[in-house]
Amino acid sequence: MLGVVNLDKPVGPTSHDMVGMMRRLTGIRRIGHAGTLDPLASGVLPVLVGAATRFSAELTGGSKRYDAVFRLGARSATDDAEGPIEAVHGPVPDEPAVHAVLSGFIGTFDQFPPAFSARKVGGRTAHRAARVGEPLDLPARAVTIYALDVLAYERVDDGADVRIDLRCGAGTYVRALARDLGERLGCGGYLRALRRTEAAGLRVDAAVTPKHLEALAADGLLRDALLPVGDLLPMPKITLDQHVADAFRNGSARSLVTSHADGRVAVFSGHELIGIGSVSGNLLQPEKVLPRESS
Repeated sequence: MLGVVNLDKPVGPTSHDMVGMMRRLTGIRRIGHAGTLDPLASGVLPVLVGAATRFSAELTGGSKRYDAVFRLGARSATDDAEGPIEAVHGPVPDEPAVHAVLSGFIGTFDQFPPAFSARKVGGRTAHRAARVGEPLDLPARAVTIYALDVLAYERVDDGADVRIDLRCGAGTYVRALARDLGERLGCGGYLRALRRTEAAGLRVDAAVTPKHLEALAADGLLRDALLPVGDLLPMPKITLDQHVADAFRNGSARSLVTSHADGRVAVFSGHELIGIGSVSGNLLQPEKVLPRESS
């Protein structure tokens, strides 16, 4: 089996739990995912089956979209609802003030990861160090936010819930955005709920639930949930004739018959994805090649 499952991960399980489920259903050990979702988050989790795992970097690196709820008026040690939560005494800004501050996050800027994250420094994982009271000094990294739209603003208890539609680049921590919004507003903030609605070219309204996958597996129809990985690769596509395709599979560079812009390309033989190559001066060099038995 080779392909991608557009899985709608529920709240509760880890992304690794979902990988384990697919291993059990398929009997295949080589299963991965493109872009981790925390246990408290739901939504699109691209699950890579078989040799599709070779393209994890390409599928993880694209833009993503989230439906997120930020709670203002408190801080969280984990920057999300897992807590512990600490109330912040003081006024919570109204909706116009939230709009004004949110607009300042659009663009590319340096973001500090949450203390409880999977980032590593000197071989130590941040969330493990934080849990034993030894938080790491995590460096900031550049992230990009393309759009932020407020969907709802609701006063609750001593705070407010702000629901947003967020489009961002890879590596953006939505928890950190909630934290930083609260800090700029002076009232504290954390991520209360998160649902990923788009990732790797997949949309949540077309995703399948674990329960549906279980039913497909019971009927011997699990292949029906697999999407062609070649359709999802975010790069130009080229099709080779049989002779050049065989050379590509064998790791040989070949000149292309027709001119093609320099850069990485998804390479096909007929309708079959056979790998990823790099074009330079009209010379195609293999980078990743799928074994024949994976087709």
